[in-house]
Amino acid sequence: MEQKIHQGRNVKRFREMLGIKQEALAYDLGMDWNQKKVSMLEQKEVIDTNILNQISSSLKIPVEAFQNFDEEQAVNIISNTFDNGAFVNTGHNATLNINPIDQLIKLHEEKIALYERMLKEKDEMMARLEKLLTP
Repeated sequence: MEQKIHQGRNVKRFREMLGIKQEALAYDLGMDWNQKKVSMLEQKEVIDTNILNQISSSLKIPVEAFQNFDEEQAVNIISNTFDNGAFVNTGHNATLNINPIDQLIKLHEEKIALYERMLKEKDEMMARLEKLLTP
């Protein structure tokens, strides 16, 4: 029996395996996103291609991973990425050749940049609040 592809579950799997919270993904996706909207998105079987492109860009995961993998394959692609040689053949005529150390360093740098942007925004918001409270 062939498993049905559930794009929302795939987004959730990859996001969780990368250690990214829904709030952080929402922040990265833009002003009209929040944790609840990401949660609802992850429940959808099919996600609009434009949104998948945004998520792909944010998580640095190919759009095809969300579109083509059933839940088991989504888990395997991540676990195999950190296997010997980091060479993955997905069986969907797609081949990923990823160096896990480089990926971890890149992911770490991207998380730092995201947190720095979040801190900057918090500081700006605090400054605006202080301005409002100052007589």
